[in-house]
Amino acid sequence: MKKTELVEEVMSTAGLETKKDAEAAVDAVFEVITKAMSKGEDVALTGFGTFKVSHRSARQGVNPRTGEKIQIAAKTVPKFSAGKGLKDAVA
Repeated sequence: MKKTELVEEVMSTAGLETKKDAEAAVDAVFEVITKAMSKGEDVALTGFGTFKVSHRSARQGVNPRTGEKIQIAAKTVPKFSAGKGLKDAVA
């Protein structure tokens, strides 16, 4: 499902009258989640899942083409853990 399809589903499910309203709602949810995670906060949606901020330490890796050892920098990445309700719906 792509964003346009998601917007159409939100419009019909929520009973919104225009695609513009549905797109604004979808964008607002994404924006709030993004802002919270950029501050290092987790976002937990009961029954759906949790968006978490994870920190990866610096480590040494290997370039698969040359076999040369390289240093991989530390970084912060987003992670999502599915909740029980989502896992049950998919299974």
